[in-house]
Amino acid sequence: TVAALSILSVVSFGAFAADIINSEQASREAIGTVSVGAVASSPMDMHEMLNKKAQEEGASSYRIIEARTGDHWHATAELYK
Repeated sequence: TVAALSILSVVSFGAFAADIINSEQASREAIGTVSVGAVASSPMDMHEMLNKKAQEEGASSYRIIEARTGDHWHATAELYK
């Protein structure tokens, strides 16, 4: 899981409304968390879903704090202003 998160946080997926950040950049004001999950989706789908939820909550950035993979994957992200 940690390796997958590292790879996902390094790869750019285009222009999103909310930026994905790493733990070193997480000194911004936290405003909450969001979770997403799906069956048979790609990592890019996960990022798009997290970005959409972050944008809906008014976040300028998010950091993935938990992820599980398999047939059904799940991810949680902390949101920042």
